[in-house]
Order: sequence, then C-alpha cells, then structure tokens
Amino acid sequence: MNIAAPSAPLCLASDEDWLATCLGAPGGLAALSAAQAARLDGVLHGLSLHGLLSFAGRAADADAVRLYKGWLDLHAADPNAFGAWFNLGVVLMRSGNPGSAAIAYSNVLALKPELHEAGVNLGLALEASGRRDEALAAWRRVLPGDEQRRLLHMHLGRLLEEEGDIETAQKELRAALLIDPRQPDVQQHLVHMRQRAANWPVLAADIPGLSAEELGFNCGPLGALALHDDPALQRDICATWIARKVPAAPERLAPRAGHDHARIRVGYLSTDFCRHAMSYLIAEVLERHDRSAFEIFGYCASPEDGSDVRRRVIAAFDHFRIIGPLSDEAAARQIRADEIDILIDLNGLTKGARIGVLRWKPAPVQATYLGYIGPVALPELDWLIADEVAIPPELAADYAPKPLLLEGCYQANDSHAPVLPAVTRAEEGLPDDAFVFCCFSHHYKITEVMFEAWMQILAQCPGAVLWLVEDNPASDGRLAARWTARGLAAERLIFAPRVDPERYRARFGLADLFLDTMPYNAGTIASDALRMGLPLLTLQGRAFAARMASSLVTAVGMPECVATSREGYVARAVAIARDPAELARLKAHLAGNAWARTLGDSTGFTRRLEAAYRRIRLSPR
Repeated sequence: MNIAAPSAPLCLASDEDWLATCLGAPGGLAALSAAQAARLDGVLHGLSLHGLLSFAGRAADADAVRLYKGWLDLHAADPNAFGAWFNLGVVLMRSGNPGSAAIAYSNVLALKPELHEAGVNLGLALEASGRRDEALAAWRRVLPGDEQRRLLHMHLGRLLEEEGDIETAQKELRAALLIDPRQPDVQQHLVHMRQRAANWPVLAADIPGLSAEELGFNCGPLGALALHDDPALQRDICATWIARKVPAAPERLAPRAGHDHARIRVGYLSTDFCRHAMSYLIAEVLERHDRSAFEIFGYCASPEDGSDVRRRVIAAFDHFRIIGPLSDEAAARQIRADEIDILIDLNGLTKGARIGVLRWKPAPVQATYLGYIGPVALPELDWLIADEVAIPPELAADYAPKPLLLEGCYQANDSHAPVLPAVTRAEEGLPDDAFVFCCFSHHYKITEVMFEAWMQILAQCPGAVLWLVEDNPASDGRLAARWTARGLAAERLIFAPRVDPERYRARFGLADLFLDTMPYNAGTIASDALRMGLPLLTLQGRAFAARMASSLVTAVGMPECVATSREGYVARAVAIARDPAELARLKAHLAGNAWARTLGDSTGFTRRLEAAYRRIRLSPR
C-alpha cells in the first residue's frame, strides 16, 4: 500500500541578515571561524522560533541540524521548543539518522503529548532504526482523531503484515477501513491477509459502507488470481490497479518500425534473478538460446543474494545490466540505448515489479511471461506468453495483452537433475501404511470450497491423511479447527515444516497424490511434483491461473488427471485412493521419461519460444 511520508517542517519568513550570508557562503556553517561561531551563538540566543524555522528551512541539512541544536541548547525552556525539536527530527530522518530523529520526536511528545504527528514520525524513525516493537508501541500510544488514526492503523497493519502477525494486521487494516472504507490499497491488503489466514469467507469483512463486490474488485492482482476464476474480471482489476499505481510515461522511447539487427536482441527484465522459483525455471532457457540468431540481455533489479542460481543466470546472459539503483526512466533509456528488439518482463504484477520501466515502451515489442499467471492490462505490453491449454482460443479476447500461444506447454523448466537427500515417512511424521494426499501450495491459494472438497475426499478414504505445508499460525490453526469440526481426526491432517529446496522436492516421493488448488493452481510446485513422480489431480477453471496445472498434466500425457467439475474432482481423487492398480499405473507413467521428454525438454522448449519471438518481432506497434 502507499505509505504517507513524515510531515514536512514549516518555513516562516524572516529578514536577511548576517546569518543568511553565512548560510549562503561556500561550506555553510561548517566553514565558520571560532569568532564567527561565537557570533552565531549570540544570533541564536536572540532568535525567535519563527526566525529559526525560516533560516533552517533554507539551509542545507547539516546546517539546519546545527541551527536547531544550537537554538535548543539556548532555549530549552521556551514553551515553543517542541517546534524546533519536531523540525530537527524531520531533518535528521531525511539525513539518514533515524536514531537521533527518534530522540527528537520523543522530546516533542514530552513537551506536547497531543502533537500526534510527532507520534507517527517517532514510529517511523523507530522502525527505520530496526526497533519495530517500539515503533508499534509508539503508534499505539498516540491514537488521535480519525485521519491520524487511519494513518496509524495503516502503518500498524503494514508493519504487522511484514512481521508475519497476520491476525493482528487484519484487525488494524479493518480499523483503518472502518474510519474510511474508500481506501483501495487497504482493501487489497485486507483481502490478501484474509486469504493468507484462511479467514473465510474472504470478502465477509463486515465493514459498513463497503460491499463484498467492491472489496473483491480492489483485491489486487495477486489476490485476484486466488479469488476470481474470470479472466475478464482479473483483467479489469489489474487495469484499475495499474492506472492507480503506475502512471503513464511522458513519452515512448522505442521506434515504431523496430530495429534492424542481424541477431534478434532479446532483453529479460526481472527483480527475481536470485534464489526465486522463476530463476530456477528460466535459467536453462537463457543458457540454451541460439546465439547465432539471438543476442540475450539481462536487466536486473534483484537482490544480491550470492546464490548459485543467481550466478548461473548472470553467466547465461551475453550482456547483464544492473538497473536496481536506476529510476524507471533511466532504466528504460538504458534498454532503448541497447536497441532491444523484444523485451520480456518476467515479473508481471508480482512484488517488486518494475512496471514503470515498461510504461516508457523502451522496446518496440514487449511481452510478459512466467512471473504472473494472468492478465497484465498494461497498454505498453503487446503479448502475454501462454499456450492453448492455459488460454484456449475462445477465451483469448478476455485477456490483455493479447495471448502469444506457444506450441506445447507454456512453462519453462530446467532439465538438470537435482541432487536430493534420502527422506522417509517416519522422518516426516507420516504413517507408513496410509494413503497420503498432499498439497504444498501457499495457504492463500486454498479456498473454502477447495478445503471442503478435500475434507469430503478424506471422509471417503478412511485411514488416508492430508499433508500440507506449514504457512502461518493463523491459517494452520483455522484449517485444523475446521478439519476437526468436520469430524475428521486431528492426526489425519499433517503440516510439514518449511525446508530447503532439495528436501522439499524429495518429500514428493513420500506422497501418493497431489491435490491441486483452484482458482489458483500450483505452477512450479506442480511441475516439481510431476518431475518427482507424484501424480497430480487438478480442477480446471476458466482463467490462466486455473488452467496452468492442466497444461502441465496434459503435457506429461495424463489428461485423465484433469477434472472439470468439483464433483468430478472429488470422485476422481477417491477412485485413485481406492484403486492401488490405478495409482500404480499413474506412478509408472511418471517413473519413465514422461517429464524429461516433455516439460523437461529445455532445448525443445527454447526452440519453440524462439519461434514465437521470431513471429512477434515482425509486428512492433
């Protein structure tokens, strides 16, 4: 959500005098001689607060700090000293000294406890100093009138969300909306917190003046994938979000006729060239691009995490540009200077995306791929890379930008075999002789309807267990409570603690059937499950996110594991659990080279992707 900046200092007019001359001289107050410094003390002694504010407001930060501190040393008993302390805090915060700023704001509150702005800024200074608990306490102490309370509830909710306290974050965000329900950013975060906490029904927030329809529309791009199985609605949600958050650039940089290069210049833009699922999927594609026909550029705004996959991705590019510190305009101009023919955005609308770069249209052809599985209604994007299973032709008109359909499955993968540790059911707390259903997706993807379907399945399969990944205490607790309320034994719902990627993949070999979520299917996790020989049952919907697992399952030759109704999904899961021969057949199919020759054929996938690039290079707009 957008966060309000600390209040700015006030500036009051005053006559020019000797002090003004000193402030305007080279070096400012730091260049004063000892005699001049003594004269400065005299000037400050006779200076009113209004005069101080005027001079400090025109001074460089270092000089302003000296003026405020010097004046306060001489006027500590002045009843208006809180004003000097407040503005000193603003300057210290702006100068990167939040610890000293926190002291200044604390002094303000000691002199004027009702100055709520100082309490807000104190919390921000404490947060910036890493003292998050103190920041939360500071904000709670100064709950003022409606507008300031709204801001404080927003800050509390944001920080609690970051800290993982999802339950309390929901309460704070709801409190902000009770003051003013017309806050789309707060609505978005509240919906996603309720999704993450399995707080169902997600849209039943009970806020006067805020309908479920409005809350559902302002759920944000990520929330929309797990809430709505309607690509047209997802498109409109994203278009509204983009219009509010990322304004259009003042000019287009790319030539409309495109560039004329012997090799097609493809640029990949991402904030996830690090230990992230996207990098694991795309690394081999970058390595296998045909360098006789393509020149590959990387534009990176990712954290420097020192991971093996980051080093591998960087090495795969012909040219690698760090654009994290650059403004959107500067990054876009770098891409334009490189004369990129096709720019591939690998974020879409995920966290940290540099949508503002794309708005400058630095390349004549721009496409979005892999990071966000849904419409990205950005006018400067030309294509959304998918396939005919994920986006069938009859639904293509519901998407923006236009779908670019690859031959075969849309998802890139890495053919390199992972080195996995040995794991046992006993080590993972699983019964040796039970049928194990599993789902390792984040809990925000688990809807009330899907969890009810899973409980129906387990009720018909005595002795079977459901194995989920631990997510957060709020969702873990709610799922467990609903499970036992349904009459299912608590020990039949097992939560797996989070582990490193190698052990996570090895775990798939311990389960019998992966139960997919809908409307937001598993993507990378689904591919990992199939690769490790675990059959996956998916429920197909209308939207890209609700069909991506269907694309994966179809690609490996198991269309019988795609259900098209909730009833069919439940019946198929029960049938597999009750039929050892059918389970053995599915596992035998995957135990061969089904994954390796389809999803794992990185060379073949790269050639199909390059064929699509050749097609779209000829149609810049």
